[in-house]
Amino acid sequence: MENYIAQKHHYFYAVGLSYKKADAEIRGEFSLDDKAKTRVLEQAKREGIESLIVTSTCNRTEIYGFAEHPFQLIKLICENSNGTVEAFQKVGFVYKNHDAVNHMFRVATGLDSQILGDFEIISQLKSSFNESKALGLINTFLDRLINAVIQASKKIKNETEISSGATSVAFASVQYIIKNVEHIGNKNILLFGTGKIGRNTCENLVKHTKNEHITLINRTKDKAEQLAGKLNLIVKDYSELHLELQKADVVVVATGAQNPTIDKAILNLKKPVLILDLSIPKNVNENVKELEGVTLIHMDHLSQMTDETLEKRKSHIPAAEAIIEEIKEEFVAWTKARKFAPTIHALKEKLNSIKEGELNFQRKKMSNFDEEQAELISNRIIQKITNHFANHLKDDNTTVDESIEWIEKIFQIETTSK
Repeated sequence: MENYIAQKHHYFYAVGLSYKKADAEIRGEFSLDDKAKTRVLEQAKREGIESLIVTSTCNRTEIYGFAEHPFQLIKLICENSNGTVEAFQKVGFVYKNHDAVNHMFRVATGLDSQILGDFEIISQLKSSFNESKALGLINTFLDRLINAVIQASKKIKNETEISSGATSVAFASVQYIIKNVEHIGNKNILLFGTGKIGRNTCENLVKHTKNEHITLINRTKDKAEQLAGKLNLIVKDYSELHLELQKADVVVVATGAQNPTIDKAILNLKKPVLILDLSIPKNVNENVKELEGVTLIHMDHLSQMTDETLEKRKSHIPAAEAIIEEIKEEFVAWTKARKFAPTIHALKEKLNSIKEGELNFQRKKMSNFDEEQAELISNRIIQKITNHFANHLKDDNTTVDESIEWIEKIFQIETTSK
């Protein structure tokens, strides 16, 4: 695939870091909120990068795009986050061309998720794609690739059981609470933050604990009220956070703040409390563990929990990988055809030009010249010749760039692809 992904000395890269090598603290340093992602896109545009997508979730921060050198993309992440190039070199990854395409397929289909089969990332990829497209930062290649990975994601979700059962960070947090807190139905639960993970956690809490003492707090109160209205829960003002923390037996923190919002200074404990921090960057200061009676659990610990559901999912990995290969082959075929299509078109025009010259010569020379028959035969010959060249260029063993150069040199043609 290497020969036909590169465009004008630019290569397709996936650069970033994920839960595999970077812990929650490091991922927090490199996380990009919505404003930071927009800054990345605007900076990329100013710096002449023509096509890229930026994603930043609790488990990963990644850029997919075309560049002469991957450092151009790494720099975009570091300059718009709290991460450094030195730190990136220790935990980051760089994939190029074929490997970058493979990586996007695995991420989008849940095979590279912290919890196998978690499809949350596909909606985030779609959102990132739309934002890049609105700024004119999506070329034909990346547009086709995103559509291919979306297609693969849908097919895997519909045709395999890799996402069967309820398993996600939100679900794992609720399972942890149920297993570790006795009489959970009678405990006071405080949910701080109503973003996507917060909402999912809240819905799981209501469904699996039957608890009627769940209180929601969010910096933007109307968002909490919207969620509370659906689930019949209590909403408190952000200003009452310190009071609600005193009452809580379980606190789930899922905010999008860039700095810790809860530390030991705000906790005036009157009883033991379990705190689950589902935020990236971490939103609960580690110093809360200095207080007696505090148990702090972070999402990385939750994602390591394995159960029968996850074991069952693993058996469906081969089927998912087969679907990826099938759709990826179609994408590769399109990519190759796109690379040599201008050459085949120019070759056909050249042969038609030769044909017209020869037919004109024969018209003048032959009194009984059969125009229709000559046109039919010559067109069929031209089609067969161009098909032969096209089949050669489609062959996996063909060095596409060299073959295109050879064809253009022999037939003295130029294409608009140059």
